[in-house]
This record gives sequence, C-alpha cells and structure tokens, in this order.
Amino acid sequence: MSEKLESIFDRVVARNPGEVEFHQAVREVLESVEPALARHPEYAEAKIVERICEPERQIIFRVPWEDDRGVVHINRGFRVEFNSALGPYKGGLRFHPSVYLGIVKFLGFEQIFKNALTGMPIGGGKGGSDFDPKGRSDREVMRFCQSFMTELHRHIGETTDVPAGDIGVGGREIGFLFGQYRRITNRYDAGVLTGKGLAYGGAQVRREATGYGCVFFAQEMLRAAGDSLDGKRIVVSGSGNVAIYAIEKVQQLGGVAVACSDSSGYLLDEKGIDVELLKRIKEVERGRLGDYVQSRPHATFVAGGSVWEVPCDVAVPCATQNEISAEDAVTLVKGGCVLVVEGANMPTTPEAVRLFGEAGVRFAPGKAANAGGVAASALEMQQNASRDSWTFLQSEQKLQEIMSDIHARCYATAEEYGMPGNYVAGANIDGFRRVAEAMLAQGLI
Repeated sequence: MSEKLESIFDRVVARNPGEVEFHQAVREVLESVEPALARHPEYAEAKIVERICEPERQIIFRVPWEDDRGVVHINRGFRVEFNSALGPYKGGLRFHPSVYLGIVKFLGFEQIFKNALTGMPIGGGKGGSDFDPKGRSDREVMRFCQSFMTELHRHIGETTDVPAGDIGVGGREIGFLFGQYRRITNRYDAGVLTGKGLAYGGAQVRREATGYGCVFFAQEMLRAAGDSLDGKRIVVSGSGNVAIYAIEKVQQLGGVAVACSDSSGYLLDEKGIDVELLKRIKEVERGRLGDYVQSRPHATFVAGGSVWEVPCDVAVPCATQNEISAEDAVTLVKGGCVLVVEGANMPTTPEAVRLFGEAGVRFAPGKAANAGGVAASALEMQQNASRDSWTFLQSEQKLQEIMSDIHARCYATAEEYGMPGNYVAGANIDGFRRVAEAMLAQGLI
C-alpha cells in the first residue's frame, strides 16, 4: 500500500485496538482500491476511505435471560450500522460464543461492499451476540431472542435497518425475534427482518440462496475459463445452511461433493454426499456428522481432522473466518485444487490467498461469491413491500441472474484496472466505487 493508505490503516488500528478481524478486513480492501483512488482524486479529497472505515453507529447492549432451571444469564448484544449510503442497513445476526465487537465490525465492513455488488439498494450492517444456541432448548432460545429483540427493536425498521440470520440464527431464531418485534411494536412490519418462514412473509430460495449463489458464481468462473462443474470433485467445509445448499446445487449441476465438516471433524463420502440425509441430521435432528455413517456405512467420518486434507478440484469454505491457513492452502494445491470459492465471510487467511495466487488457483472472495444470501434478502424485502410472493423458480432465476451480473462486473473491473482474473481486486474496486459515488452525491453524512 502507499504511504497515505498505510497511514489511514494505522489510524484504523489505533482507533479500534484488539479488533484483529476488523483490521484484516480493512487492510484487504485498502490493498485493492489504490488504483481507483488514483483515478478518482475526489475520493481522497472527500475522505471517502476514512469515512467508510468508521461505522455510522455502534450499538452494544445487555441481554439478560433465564434458562429452563431458572438460572439467570447475561449476554452481550451488538448491532453495528456501518454504512447507509446505498439504502437501509442490511446484514445478519450471529449468535456464537466468539462474537465480540471486532467480529461484528469485520462482518459489517465486508457487508458494505457485498451489498453494493448486488446492485440492490441496501447498505451494510451486522449484529449478533456471544450467546450460544447450541445445546439450548427451544424455550431457552425463545427467551433469549425475546430479550435480545426487546432492546434491538428500537434501532431497526424496514427503511432503517433490516437484520437477517447468520451463524446460529436460522428460521427458529428469526421467528422468535419477529414475534417479539410484533408484540412490542403492535405492527406487522414484515420487511423488518428477512429469512422469515414462508407462512409469515418469507421468500422462496432465501434459505438456499447463499449456498446456491456461491455455486452459481463458481459456475460463472469456470465458464469464463472455458470449463464447467461437470464431473468436478468438490470439498465443502461446514455443514450448516450455506454448506448444505452449496452441496445440493453442486450435485444438481453435475459436480460431486465428496466431503463436508462440522466442529467435531469431517465426513468423506466418495459416492457423493447424500443431501437429504445430511439435511435430516443437521436441520431436523440437530445432530453431528458422525451420525451420517450409521446410514451410509461406506462413508468415513474423521474425528478432529481437517476437511482440506481431502483432494479436490474445487474448495468451497462455508464455515467461518480464517479457516483456510497457509498450511491448508499448500495441502489444497498439492491435492489438485484449481478453484476456491468463499461461501463464508473471509474464511481464507491473507497468506493462503497469496499462496493460491502464486499457484495459479482461481480465487473468489466471499463479498462476491456469497452475496446470494443478501441478494435474496433484498428480494424478500421487495416482496414484503409489494405484498407479493414469487415462486421458487422465479426466485432462483432472479438469484442466478444477480450472481451472473456480480461475476461479470468483478471480471470486467479487474480487466479495466489491468488485473485480469483478479476477482479480489475486481470485487473490492467495484463495490468501493458504488459506495463512494453515493457518498459523494449525499455530502458529508
């Protein structure tokens, strides 16, 4: 980076001490957008970079709740409303013990550019809590969600801030949150949350969208290189919502997903993962991947192992941030990997990204490749606003068109700036320019 950008980054670190994930996300963007700043000196004059790196609003609050034994617990809730230049803040809620302000800010910062890439009128935000829903009863989760929304409701609205789900926040949690919002406000504002159930304002394909969109993006990358998914061997990390539906779409498009993982280890099924069995274990029974081999004895479960040990053509990290280390990248390259498509947010360390580039592995950053989830959320908002409901086929077609358009813009922007095939630069520059132009047009806000 230039001395000027290094100085900006140093101030970000000094103003946000200890928030290493946020620092990493900011540096990754700043390292890419220097050519755009050189071409547009008005961005520097208006301090666009400095303003984008500072959230418009940061909300931290106490969340007291009672478990089934009558014991009171205190968690911490967060909502970072990062940038609204393009529209109301939009981004998920994450319930996980690792959540702290730095995680929420990294996710919110990424969301600014991801949302800009969709071309939809949505700004960037993120939220969550250090509450862990794993192992909690439905009633405990309900009481926590009700307490969380009791504070959050005053900060959100369909034209202000529209949360959705993320890690630890699925249909169950969104339902409890929406119910409490209605109770407090006495309003049926369906557009205040996305990821809702189909029975109360949800949209077709929203659950599948992040995983499906990620695979659509991979398909476009392969097509641009004169290749296809047909017959490709795919390894996916995670076994949550994103991973399950990435696996489903891979196999619909002719690829073979042979491995996935959870916190206990990884599953290898050389015949191709049985998606319906995986859904039953993870979505219905809330079980562990080790249960899979009871129904498919030819499959193997490796306790505590790394899924990146499995040779593959395409790697799709869908678990969490920084899960692919430099060592994992070396292993993947040796195993024949030619394409990495991020289904999670920033799951690849900077060192691993560099190693993939040196090895000629094509790499799609999460802000482009996993934008399908927030794109479908924006489509859900459209349907809520018009009191309309689209079919699964209509919704999937719109999602595919959006992902194809994101790919085309990232590809074209990288070429425009003399970095053909560099999807990281293409995504960061295109998203940054869109937000910067909106901020310039609206003055000092």
